[in-house]
Amino acid sequence: MPVARAFRWSISAVALAASAALSLGGCMQTAGPVAYVQPRPDLDSMAYGQPYGAPQPVVVANSGGGAIAALSNSFASSPAPMPVGYAAPMAGPVRYDASYHLDAGDKLRVVVYGQEGLTNSYAIDAGGSITMPLIGAVPARGRTTAGLAGEIAARLRNGYIREPSVAVEIDSYRPFFILGEVSAPGQYPYVPNMTVESAVAIAGGFSPRAKRDVVTVTHTEAGGAMRAIVPLGTPLAPGDTVFVGERWF
Repeated sequence: MPVARAFRWSISAVALAASAALSLGGCMQTAGPVAYVQPRPDLDSMAYGQPYGAPQPVVVANSGGGAIAALSNSFASSPAPMPVGYAAPMAGPVRYDASYHLDAGDKLRVVVYGQEGLTNSYAIDAGGSITMPLIGAVPARGRTTAGLAGEIAARLRNGYIREPSVAVEIDSYRPFFILGEVSAPGQYPYVPNMTVESAVAIAGGFSPRAKRDVVTVTHTEAGGAMRAIVPLGTPLAPGDTVFVGERWF
């Protein structure tokens, strides 16, 4: 009798262990979804707008359904991240110093130390020259203030003053021009570090029909004229011409 009871307990224990093994095996055979999120683009790609070649997400197939499978499929079908581009910073205020090139309309203050008869204010005429006592017309167009001072000193040294000391500074810049859809188009004195927006304000503001987002600026140098469509924050140079167009709607 004890032997039969012990045999029945052994059979029950074996059956229980087999059932547990089968259950555990079934759980181990069910594969869960494994998804890798796409890495974010690096800062260089975001700053310069270059396409980011991100690898496609790797998903382990799931034989089952439900919310986990839907989440897995959403990772697999998500598009690659869009590159982000940043506009170039706006140019800073224009500074006119020793590198500024003179032209017709600029008014200069010429100082010849010890020579009150030569020290005076001179305007650059349409021919691009200033006219001084003793030495007559001196070409100024395209020169810097230092270059013009050197030319004046060289001419004075040639038979007039033994060791002349000359300084040239800008008394006022040549004017700028604004045309088109503004309240008062015309010619206005240039103010250092002014922008297109301040030029429009000087001309009385936009007219009701003006195109207010961009304007056309014509800039003239010794090499010729350059025309460009620019935003309102663009710095202006002396002698520039601003044209405000008419909007179509």
